[in-house]
Amino acid sequence: MSYFRTASRFTAPVLASLGLALSLTMLPGCGARQEGETATATADSTTQKPVVVDTIALKKQAMRRDSLKADSIARKNGQLPGAILPGHRIVAFYGNIRSKGMGILGREPKEQMFRKFEGVLKEWQAADPSIPVQAALHNVTITAQGTPGKDGKWRLMNSKATIEEVISWAREHNCILFLDVQPGHSTLQVEVPKLEQYLKQPDIHLGIDPEFSLSTMPGVRPNQRIGTLDAKDVNWTINYLARLVSENKLPPKVLTVHRFTRKMLTNYKNIKLDPRVQVVMHMDGHGEPTLKKDSYHDYIQTEPVQYTGFKLFYEYDARPKPHHIMTPKEVLTELTPKPLYIQYQ
Repeated sequence: MSYFRTASRFTAPVLASLGLALSLTMLPGCGARQEGETATATADSTTQKPVVVDTIALKKQAMRRDSLKADSIARKNGQLPGAILPGHRIVAFYGNIRSKGMGILGREPKEQMFRKFEGVLKEWQAADPSIPVQAALHNVTITAQGTPGKDGKWRLMNSKATIEEVISWAREHNCILFLDVQPGHSTLQVEVPKLEQYLKQPDIHLGIDPEFSLSTMPGVRPNQRIGTLDAKDVNWTINYLARLVSENKLPPKVLTVHRFTRKMLTNYKNIKLDPRVQVVMHMDGHGEPTLKKDSYHDYIQTEPVQYTGFKLFYEYDARPKPHHIMTPKEVLTELTPKPLYIQYQ
């Protein structure tokens, strides 16, 4: 990965099953049939005309009914069981454990980093005692690259060993974990399913980064231009995570979407929320406090989706002097709404 930009234990009750039971008489043997195959029936030894089973349409119908059921539960109880937000404030260290250049996660030796993290968590809890802090690690797991690679997609996924190591770090220190995707010239629809075995676990969540989504910009190298995602891409991701939640009886997933320009996310009003997925629009820009507050106002506050996040940079926010990294108290008193996801890079 040669090219990078730049507290309490997670406990959640098992989510009640939201699966939709389909009548076996409607779909005989559907579990063994591949998409596009046909179902046949016989009556009085006469072969009837084959019936084409539109499995894609059935899945969409099931997901819609499942979502309506989730909506009804959320309306009754306020949120689904095990939801992290808005009852907690997530505070995360961001980076990649195999890189010193991506962020605080990976920049310092493991135990030194966690000692620093413990102090940060205490600062946030002291700044707002009314809401418990949920510690998190945010590991960039599919990373935009400075070279195209064999398939020309300009991105590289962490090895299984690296992913399992960062999972163990998180669980050792009572953190939830975000796996972050920078798709390069690939797409979320191709890259996110590569993480499915991990996203099926209740303490693992997802981040997506439009800055490094360049599939609509042929020939553009990551970091030459700021990428973009559309509401339809976010909706696809929400639907994907919602399905995992229902199929695996998980508590709601948290999805963070990085943003620091308007064009990074188009048609935000078309984002369709689902109670099985909690969406955080995350102000990802660095700079002096006034600039960061203005960006938060322009791209997060005035274009609301659901929950909000705010990033603090150890290396860049304090340059040049007398600029400084905003304190927890400053963030909470100077930003509206108060962000429920805080990330340190």
